[in-house]
Amino acid sequence: MRAVIEPVLFAAFGIAALWVLLGIRVVNQIERGVVFRFGRALRKSRQPGLTFLIPIVDRMTKVNVQIVTLPVPAQEGITRDNVSVKVDAVVYFRVEDPIKATIEVQNYLFAIAQVAQTSLRSVIGKSELDDLLSNREQLHRGLELLIDSPALGWGIHIDRVEIKDVQLPESMKRSMSRQAEAERERRARVIVADGELQAAQKLTDASAIMAATPGALQLRLLQTIVEVSAEKTSTLVMPFPVELLRFFDRASGGPPPQPTAATPVTPPAEDTPPAVEAAPDGPSTEVATLPEQRLPVRDGEASS
Repeated sequence: MRAVIEPVLFAAFGIAALWVLLGIRVVNQIERGVVFRFGRALRKSRQPGLTFLIPIVDRMTKVNVQIVTLPVPAQEGITRDNVSVKVDAVVYFRVEDPIKATIEVQNYLFAIAQVAQTSLRSVIGKSELDDLLSNREQLHRGLELLIDSPALGWGIHIDRVEIKDVQLPESMKRSMSRQAEAERERRARVIVADGELQAAQKLTDASAIMAATPGALQLRLLQTIVEVSAEKTSTLVMPFPVELLRFFDRASGGPPPQPTAATPVTPPAEDTPPAVEAAPDGPSTEVATLPEQRLPVRDGEASS
């Protein structure tokens, strides 16, 4: 009797061990396990580590809970200011509730991709071209809200959404380049005009100071002469003041020139006709006799 029971016990023990080994599963750190028992999902997901499943009864599905980077293909649309553009984006999301991500949606990756594309088209139609190029932070928040609304029911959290590139038509690129060039030229002209205004103000202040102190003007003249004389290829012409000539005249000891009264000039009588000289064989020629004019003579020369 004992010889019959022992093999049966060993066989039962082996079957139980095999049954236990078949029910052992390993869940990785980056995954969560969703267990279906007779087709019904259990309320709690299996955490990382060893977990036991009832063979033939339980079936487990593993869900990755890492952040997924999902590129959104370029979507073509027309902005609110009637400009045709192509915009592509990228979505960062992760699974927060593995049970909802497995039960509520068939393929959450495909669902998030479709929602991201439709939301991106909606944002393009509501925005202007300047917003797409410069005010992207606000567009990122708007896209995140549009995608996060349906994703919450699927147990998915949208971490962030960013617009990667905005493709413009060639005609619009040329127009924008001309606009930027005109804007730079306008700024350059304003800067030059501002510099001339400041220079004119400084020159006005300098002229007022030099007018108050005549010596400053002379020093400035000497400084200019020194700067010009450094170049030997140029010719310098300087005005000579008359006051300096008078100074040399007084230093030489000669009497200063004094004006004398000029001899009055007697004008000819109005009734006297001009003298006429007759040529021997020809027509007569009239010669006008001009009144005699005397130059002023100094006293010393008159006496000599």
